[in-house]
Amino acid sequence: MQTEVARTDTELVTNDTVREAVGLLQQGDVVALPTETVYGLGADALDPDAVEKIFKAKERPHFDPLIVHLPNKTAIEKVAEIPDEIAKPVRQLVETFWPGPLTIVLPRKPIVPDIVTGGLPTVAVRQCEHPIFHRIIRNFDGPIAAPSANLFGKISPTSAQAVLDQMSGRIPLVVDGGACARGLESTIVKIIPGENKPTIEVLRPGPITEVDLKKFGKVVFPQKNVDVEESAPEAPGMLANHYAPATPLRLMEKPEDFVPESGTRYALLSYRGQPKDGFIDLYPWDEVAVLSPGSGRVAEAGIRFFHVVGQLDQLNVDEIIAEPVPDRGVGKAILDKLRKAAVK
Repeated sequence: MQTEVARTDTELVTNDTVREAVGLLQQGDVVALPTETVYGLGADALDPDAVEKIFKAKERPHFDPLIVHLPNKTAIEKVAEIPDEIAKPVRQLVETFWPGPLTIVLPRKPIVPDIVTGGLPTVAVRQCEHPIFHRIIRNFDGPIAAPSANLFGKISPTSAQAVLDQMSGRIPLVVDGGACARGLESTIVKIIPGENKPTIEVLRPGPITEVDLKKFGKVVFPQKNVDVEESAPEAPGMLANHYAPATPLRLMEKPEDFVPESGTRYALLSYRGQPKDGFIDLYPWDEVAVLSPGSGRVAEAGIRFFHVVGQLDQLNVDEIIAEPVPDRGVGKAILDKLRKAAVK
């Protein structure tokens, strides 16, 4: 299979690209689509045969559920049940954060195929805010299942070229919508009713942070990382091993933990490139890449994370050593991905 890249750099070209993408989706095929988080591999969420092509292209195990993207806010009622006891916080979250990088796990309706949910009684839903994705799903006029457009467990792509690096020859079309604005997958939450206020369980941290969510309920991080040999994940991105570059990666909590081995070539993934953090001058690194140069901002680090890790992965080094980032805001999402990518 030859993979085509369709541009969106002019209005006329974009119109043609949208028609081509929608046509493929309607035929039951898969298309790599830009979102505000990372590029997604989309297919008709209500067509099990089409969704099967996602799993085949990604080499993704069928127990790992997919996110269903909706064409509008009201479409949530087509695929999910909203229990009365959590209807108010669900409505508040939808009105506040959709379209945007927040995914909500809810009881599924029978119209959603088992293959989309991994056989679970729940479905993960969100509405994307990327303008190209929005035009495509609006014209398709139905829900689109779209996990990240990468091989299973590998680095998520934030550009069309990054999609091609992993998926060329596996899918018919990549829609090039430019670099992803957020750079990290959506925050995934589950809402649990409470006597005074609901509990918002963050199943996967992402761009919507604890500070953003806490006005709507008590926010908790249950740390439910799943070992595939023990049970199936409740939502995407919860597996203990995930987001990994081909080059082995280690997260160092403190500089003194690093003990270099003779003859090994090391690259450093630095948070802000500051010597006072103790890593830059610790060793004569073969390569250094910085997530947020200078004072360090976790939001910027999140946007650049997959891109920078991907760059280091292309170098001829033996191991990537990662500095810790602050465990706050988007930093929680970065740490979550570093820990899942790290050599166990």
